[in-house]
Amino acid sequence: MWIRPARPTEAEASAATALVLASKAHWGYDDAFLAACRDELTVTAADVPRRRIVVAEDLDGEFAGVAGLDGTPPHGRIGLLFVAPYAMGAGLGRALYAHLVEEAGALGFTGLTVESDPHAVGFYRALGARPVPGTAGAPLPALTVPVPVRPGWARAWAGGRRAVHLGNVAEFQGQFGPPVPARRRDATGRGREAAAHYACLAAFTGLHPAAVVLPRRVPDGWLAFVARRLRWSSVEVYDETTEAALVARGGLGERWHGTPVVAWGHTPAVAALTGTPLPPGALRYESKLASHELFTRLAPGHPGIRVPDRWTPPHRRAAARLIAARARAGAGTVAKTEHGAGGSGTVVHTARPRARSLPRGPLLLEEYVTGGGHPTYDGLVDAAGTVHDVGVAAMTMDGTAYGGATVGPGAVPDDTADRAARFGRAVGRELAATGYRGWFDVDFVADGTGQLAPTETNLRLTGPSAAFMIHRRLAEVADGLPLVRTVDRVPLGARLPDAELIAFLERLAARCAAIGTVLVPTIPTAAYEPEPYVGVALAAPTADHLAAVDALVRAECRALRV
Repeated sequence: MWIRPARPTEAEASAATALVLASKAHWGYDDAFLAACRDELTVTAADVPRRRIVVAEDLDGEFAGVAGLDGTPPHGRIGLLFVAPYAMGAGLGRALYAHLVEEAGALGFTGLTVESDPHAVGFYRALGARPVPGTAGAPLPALTVPVPVRPGWARAWAGGRRAVHLGNVAEFQGQFGPPVPARRRDATGRGREAAAHYACLAAFTGLHPAAVVLPRRVPDGWLAFVARRLRWSSVEVYDETTEAALVARGGLGERWHGTPVVAWGHTPAVAALTGTPLPPGALRYESKLASHELFTRLAPGHPGIRVPDRWTPPHRRAAARLIAARARAGAGTVAKTEHGAGGSGTVVHTARPRARSLPRGPLLLEEYVTGGGHPTYDGLVDAAGTVHDVGVAAMTMDGTAYGGATVGPGAVPDDTADRAARFGRAVGRELAATGYRGWFDVDFVADGTGQLAPTETNLRLTGPSAAFMIHRRLAEVADGLPLVRTVDRVPLGARLPDAELIAFLERLAARCAAIGTVLVPTIPTAAYEPEPYVGVALAAPTADHLAAVDALVRAECRALRV
């Protein structure tokens, strides 16, 4: 079954009302009582948006449940929660309850009440609701419902609603240049096919997706595996589906009409799907050259921020000569392409390279900064142009390639995080002024002297964004797991077909649970590649636990044999 917003036409046809009355009658109320309750239990077309009515629908398209959230933040009420008699006992009531509580937190409610049918008091109490003093003997006992308070960025993201997540990783990066030949590194830095694998992270670009659209077929059971750990319900997957296919058929159809679409990055196809084009120039700071100019302009107002020196040689021979001169002086040089993700097109040189080995222009050369780690600031520009802090994570780098991120207390020293956040907010305000709306990040290198060197900004979702989302979700559903690390590439010792992969991950997750940690598989589609690997997110209560589970997962994956 799946949960979706109701449609006014369904209320006009009385389908929702019929379910509510049938559910009420299940408890033995007579016709006279039901007739007296009919007006109160009728769902009208006007109720659908006003009372935030949702329905649960089974695979045959039949209504299995109806629920609604009444009121205006900060205090609200569960106005409806009814399950069809045939579906009772299958966990649907719990799923509807969780949906309403989650939506309440996303919309800024701090508390809910529910006037419960006496038959349902035990159900609500089992889910954490508590009686309001003095109402125990009332015809409809009142209970208070705890609501997790979400930070502003989580309420602003997709309007606080569940969304359809679109994994258009390759399409976003491809709009900045010609297609990358299959033999060369692409948007993820490890080959063209890797973009489709990396797109799986789109499943984690919201706290609880409604549906996920991915370009490559994913293993059966993967999303169910994830859902058990993140307590998702009714998430659908549309794999082997591209943004071009969605545009060609006008989206995902009536089933998802009115549901927000969260894309990995903004493209013309996304504008067509969502009806929200960006103004010209809104993506200009995705360019490393433009972002360096922005950093140079902003840095004087931010103590502790030092922009690396940069050069733009006219051709590759001039670039090779400059790199050689710097190498003779003992300095390393980073050669970058103007656009690229995850470290693609970025190489560190400590000696003169062959000119032909350098990427074609525009070629950027940058001072090589080394020292104290790679913090990254993630932020969000909402529809009104307001910048929201998401957080600062510690990136894991494999040379110049991004490998994952760690989020949570102590992942980045407080003073470093504060400086990164102040500078990141300033970048966000500049992005907002261009008309950009959506997720962004600013990547830094700590130079070992306490200064931060900003290296690029990304105007899209990123690898660390998945870490922040998983971290926030687990904070709501799994107390005591404040640290999350994503590892995007864990090599496997053997190639695993889909069924064997899921079975292996289930066993590995059980071993992780035995040491008080959680494993969430994030990239499951590369386990049968010639060089097989998986991506995972690991959650733990302490840094020691995180180090232990990281080592355990890597060792178990490496030890795989057919």
